[in-house]
Amino acid sequence: MFNKNKQLWLITAVGLGVLLNPLNTSMISVAFSRLQAEFHVTYSAISWLIATYYVASAIAQPIMGKISDIFGRKRIFLIGLALVTVSSLLAPLAPSIGWLIGFRVIQAIGTSSLYPAGMGIIRSSITDNQARALSVMSIFSSTSAALGPSIGGFLIQYGDWPAIFIVNFPVILIAFLLAVKILPKDGPRKSLAKGGLDLWGIVFFAALIVSWLFFFLSFEKGVNYWFLLTSLVLSYLFYKFELKRDQPFIDVIFLKKNLNVCLVYAQFICVNIVFYSIMFSIPSYLQQVRQFDAQQVGMMMLALSGLGIFTTPLVGRWIDHSGSKTPLITGSLIVIAGSLLILLIHEHSASLAIFAILSVFGLSSGFQNLGLQTALYSYVSAAETGIASGLFMTSRFMGTILSSSLLGAIFSHEITTPRLHAMAIVCAVISLVTLTLSIFMPSNSVRTKAVQGR
Repeated sequence: MFNKNKQLWLITAVGLGVLLNPLNTSMISVAFSRLQAEFHVTYSAISWLIATYYVASAIAQPIMGKISDIFGRKRIFLIGLALVTVSSLLAPLAPSIGWLIGFRVIQAIGTSSLYPAGMGIIRSSITDNQARALSVMSIFSSTSAALGPSIGGFLIQYGDWPAIFIVNFPVILIAFLLAVKILPKDGPRKSLAKGGLDLWGIVFFAALIVSWLFFFLSFEKGVNYWFLLTSLVLSYLFYKFELKRDQPFIDVIFLKKNLNVCLVYAQFICVNIVFYSIMFSIPSYLQQVRQFDAQQVGMMMLALSGLGIFTTPLVGRWIDHSGSKTPLITGSLIVIAGSLLILLIHEHSASLAIFAILSVFGLSSGFQNLGLQTALYSYVSAAETGIASGLFMTSRFMGTILSSSLLGAIFSHEITTPRLHAMAIVCAVISLVTLTLSIFMPSNSVRTKAVQGR
């Protein structure tokens, strides 16, 4: 049993590791122009740096979660940190864009090991006021993504693009030292015969995710019906394949019987479509339409993270007392309001007004990310945390890919104020879906305390 002081250090160790994925997802978004000049490639080639990171993360999160459940969460956490170290060391030395993409894929796999392994450790080690602990983790795992453009803009301004990889080293070092000292030792490795590592299921799942992600990415040039047909067929075959496995990689029977878990994943996809649509469209709008420089954009984007960092711990206390349903409804209403407020932004809108509108979205992040996280863990046992957490983050990356597809479709020719307003209307509609799902969520099943002993 961990005392409060040791719990704090444990959360810090896991949180610093978890921080690396969302931060590296978003920091590079402000480095595109520099990378184009450095490697003499088109914008399309540079965009693969983000697309491949999303694909690798979406596949690796549940896989590493399953592996951590079998081989030990501390072991996988430390291996993940080692992979991030290697990739961050080699990326600044990349001789071509192809090599840089490869190093980013290694980085994605490493950072994807940290969240499911870390969340498994948190759930098994902290049993009192679990939502408060998860609120802190939510800041590291989701809210921190909004800090990426601000940090990246500052680093590129004063240290060029390699700085966005070098900045990982202090975080890695502190996380590693704390992890070695604080994280509880792993028990004996589970027998594969008992725990089950469904290798063919993993390969099948990877092919399925790649197929769906490429279908989503095709939206920019029109719907690719061959990708859609392939994805639907693979989904059906994967379901039938896993249904027959004694120890399946994805327990489709569990998902079929637990509709609430599937609905949580669906809501998280919707939440991230809206969040990343705002996070990636606003900087481009401010630079291309309003002619803001990178440093000014970085300061404006702090609005997305600022309020979320302060409100998330408060939301955690609220969830501890009343469950996730009411905070989720509140968060959805805030996002709808923020989306509609974007309709007030025009070419001559004051910077302070834009900052205030972005702050509304920052306020909502704590409600939705933490609310869905705690709702998920109320439906799964502690033993299933690794795979459930991995799929949760896969949902996040599915939402991110869909946001890229949405932005590609809306801003395919140019970024203008009317197109920004069109995106805001789409975000409001998606948030209405999230609100509806939150309203119909069972209120007596989302209490974290009800499952602490499971």
